[in-house]
Parts: sequence; structure tokens; C-alpha cells
Amino acid sequence: MLYRKAGIFHTDYAADRALFPIPADRWTIGLLLLIAATAPLYMNSLYLSSYLLPWLVWTAATLGLNLILGWAGQFHLGYAAVMGIGAYAAVHAVRTGIPWEIAIVLAGFTAAVIGIGFAFAALRVKGLYLALSTLALQFVMDWTISHVQAISGGTQATLQAPDIRLLGIPITSDAGLYYIALVWCLLVTSFMLNLKRTALGRALVAVREKDYAAAVIGVNSFYFKMVAFATSSFIGGVTGAILIGTFYHAVTPEQFSVDVSIQALAMVIVGGLGSIIGSYFGAAFILLMPGVMNSFISWLANLLGLSLSLETLAHLPQALYGALIIVFLLVEPLGLGKIYNNIRDYLLVWPFGYVKK
Repeated sequence: MLYRKAGIFHTDYAADRALFPIPADRWTIGLLLLIAATAPLYMNSLYLSSYLLPWLVWTAATLGLNLILGWAGQFHLGYAAVMGIGAYAAVHAVRTGIPWEIAIVLAGFTAAVIGIGFAFAALRVKGLYLALSTLALQFVMDWTISHVQAISGGTQATLQAPDIRLLGIPITSDAGLYYIALVWCLLVTSFMLNLKRTALGRALVAVREKDYAAAVIGVNSFYFKMVAFATSSFIGGVTGAILIGTFYHAVTPEQFSVDVSIQALAMVIVGGLGSIIGSYFGAAFILLMPGVMNSFISWLANLLGLSLSLETLAHLPQALYGALIIVFLLVEPLGLGKIYNNIRDYLLVWPFGYVKK
């Protein structure tokens, strides 16, 4: 069968620490990478730029938020503000003549500084108090971005984003922008996969489980929480800059409001805390499912010959979408990533040959 551990011998440390020891996993990932790399060749440009590209960018954002929420166990309701700081920092840096490659790194570092500010103000408290602290900081950042003319130009201003240039070459095609989003998403995914195997990743998990017990064994919980906030914010800042450069092409304060922070939090929870594959599923579910539900309701109404009002068509898909989220979380509270792992574990032992003995 595809998923089998028979014949896999851990004869050295490298084999034992391999990310994907099962050949079926390696083949699956290779196939998915091939599909992703060739997507512009067979996919309609509208679907590529309107669905696949934003999904990749928001998956990277979900992974960044999952680092602080799923790995370190710290609530963060202000992630959109961090992404917004990165977006504005990148746009202003490019406008001053800084190359785009350097501008997004500056965006990440600027967001990391803001993230450390969040940490200093919020890490004195825990649990729901931490969530409220980060939410309060989100509102502070919203007000600052909206009312400081040097950042946003005003409450109603729209700041046009310059074209992305790589090595001085402008990237304006849908395929080129898609590949930028794809590469960034893969870089964040690779980082998160390897983080699980490092001392930093293990320390973050120890802090998440019980920070007092981690302190007893020599883990400085405050330091690692700061590192988690800074690293997560760096990812969020770069992601915000890429989101503006590849998808929105203009930045406004409304794009990074508290509603967006809650949406990003929903992506993490629906996908699964601490789950990398779940971040992909959660971003796809929250980002793409409303449109799918709209199309499904319209198709079903036409099939059954029902005449639905515009108000019903506007609210019924959202109600079903919310109910679907509740159903998923009732079936598996650990998220869509855990459902995937359950199916994969089922295939590892199917067809249950040991039962016949």
C-alpha cells in the first residue's frame, strides 16, 4: 500500500530526523509542488490571481500567527495591525528608492519591532487578559495608522503600491505575482517544518504547555515568548507587504482592521493549533468557502426552481458558512489538520492485517 512503514530503517540520526520518512509523503509533496509550479500553464488567469494567489499569501500569514498561537500558546488578536505596519513600511521604503527585495525585509523588521512592543505590553498577563491586551493594541495601531498622515495619508486615503521589481525588472504579470506568493509561502512552510525539530521549537512547546515547569528546567519563558512574538511579527510584516504588492496593489487602513485579525485567528483555529497542513486548510476554508457557498446556494435555488430575494442570497450563505464552521469544530475540535491526520493514520494501518491474527 501507499502508506507503509515496513522497509523504513532508521540506521542513522539523519534518517531518524527526516521530515518525511514515508515515501508516499515525499511523492505526494513532489506532486503537489509540480501542480503548484505549473498552475499558470493550465489555470485561468482570473482564478490564479483571485483565488490561488491570496490563498497562498494568507496561508503564510496563518502560519506566522500559528507560530505565536499554536507553538508558543500566546493569544494574539492584533496580527492584522502587524501585517499593516509591514505593508506600509514596504510601500514607503520602495517609494524612497529602496529596492523591493530590501524593502520587504525592512517591512519584516519594522513589524518585528512592533511585535516586540506588543510582547512587552502584553506578556505581563496571560490567557484572556493577554487576548484583551493584544486587542487593545490592535485598536491603538488602527488609530495610529489612520490618523498619522506620514503613514497612511489620512483616514480616507488610499496609498498606491509601486510595482514589484526583482533585480530591477518589474513583475506585473499574474503568473509572476503568483510565483512570488508561492515562493514566500513555501519559505514560511519550510521554516515552520524545521522549527519543530530545533531547540527553539521545543522550548516554545514547553512554554506553551506550562511556562512554570519550563522555567524549572532552565527555559527562560519570557525570552522565548519575546522571540516568538518577534519571529511571528516578522513573518506577518513580510506577508503584509507581499499581500499589498501581489494582490491589493494599494493599501488602506481598512485592509488591516480588527476584523482581519479575527479572520486570521479563525483560520488558525479552524485549521488546527500548531498544525502546518491545517494552516493551509484553515486559510482555504475561511477565505474561499464563502464564495463557494454563494455559488452553491444560487445553483441549488436554480435547480429547485426557488425564487430567493437578494437579501436572502446575501445572508443565507453566510449563515450556512458559520454553521459549517461549528459542525467542523464539533466533529474535530483540533481542526481540519487533525481530520487529515486521522485519515492518514487510518491509511497507515489499513487493511488492518493484524486483526486477522
